[in-house]
Amino acid sequence: MVEHPFLGGLSALPLIKSGRSRAVNAENPKGEKGKGGMAASHLGPSRKGSPCIRDVAPGATAVLADIDGPGIIEHIWITVTDQTEAGTFVLRDLVLRMYWDEETEPSVESPLGDFFCNGFGRGCTVNSQAIVVNPTRGFNCYFPMPFRRKARIEIENQHEAAIPALFYQIDYCLHDELPEQTAYFHARWKRQRITDKAEDYVILDNVKGRGQYVGTYMALTTLERYWWGEGEIKMYIDGDDEYPTICGTGTEDYFGGAWSFATQRDGKTVENTYCTPYMGYPYYSSHDEDVHNLYHNDDAPPMRGFYRWHILDPIRFHEDLKVTIQQIGVYKKGLFERQDDVASVAYWYQTEPHQPYGPLAQKEERWPR
Repeated sequence: MVEHPFLGGLSALPLIKSGRSRAVNAENPKGEKGKGGMAASHLGPSRKGSPCIRDVAPGATAVLADIDGPGIIEHIWITVTDQTEAGTFVLRDLVLRMYWDEETEPSVESPLGDFFCNGFGRGCTVNSQAIVVNPTRGFNCYFPMPFRRKARIEIENQHEAAIPALFYQIDYCLHDELPEQTAYFHARWKRQRITDKAEDYVILDNVKGRGQYVGTYMALTTLERYWWGEGEIKMYIDGDDEYPTICGTGTEDYFGGAWSFATQRDGKTVENTYCTPYMGYPYYSSHDEDVHNLYHNDDAPPMRGFYRWHILDPIRFHEDLKVTIQQIGVYKKGLFERQDDVASVAYWYQTEPHQPYGPLAQKEERWPR
């Protein structure tokens, strides 16, 4: 009988399981038993001799993990600088990729920041069950990531300067085997710099197989005035064509809000950001606080970052899946079709093989406005 390694949480902690805990980082890149922290510093052996990968050159790819399975990645922690002398969009210039079982097409491909719900090349605090980002960009992911034969995780530096230090630790558990019905973790970043009027923005499409959709991160830059959040999210499941099986009631409703996210304070409209275990609005800004110049101000189009985890309510599919969201606003004359700048990360599990994603947008096309 195969042990079910995915049964966890506080109530399962007293239950002894057969898995073997391991971790990879810069000091133990192979996750070898009894070989952690062996590198020497000027303080001596095993005294923080190699805490990070140093000087990741432009165009270089740093391999964070190359693990033989079966196993399950249980936690990922990463932190890097968010700017260099070459620019301030490091978090969009670093590309995170994950490959399972020797596949040649990545199952995860996203700018590093966006994967951790830090879009726009800017850091923000996120406090949720699946993704946690602590002050000054301590990126944490708790999505379980199973693999049967191999797991490979990479970060490609597409920034114009070297990344001086890349800190990371990937905690995983080795198992003798995984349940037959185990699916693989996937995540994909997309962006449409100006959406087409009256056409839904596509968060995810061309998914073939069996699995479940588990989350959305959306980085929305509004390009028109007035309220922006009437667009409905749609889930086209298992052959849906013209109309979806699941259709929401509005953008802020999908992210758990109501009546916008604004309140009135001293006669002014104030945005309210928030984080909860399964949904949040952690980032709002209409300024570029990281750049100061004598010849221009710091104004920027309003930027909003949202997450929604379908952990307790996964969207299950057996054949195919497509996820879209409308760009609809409202003002005193009623609803109107909008055109905005939308980027997103879709998170899901599915059987392999998956459909290739196509080329990732060039770094300049990923930069925020």
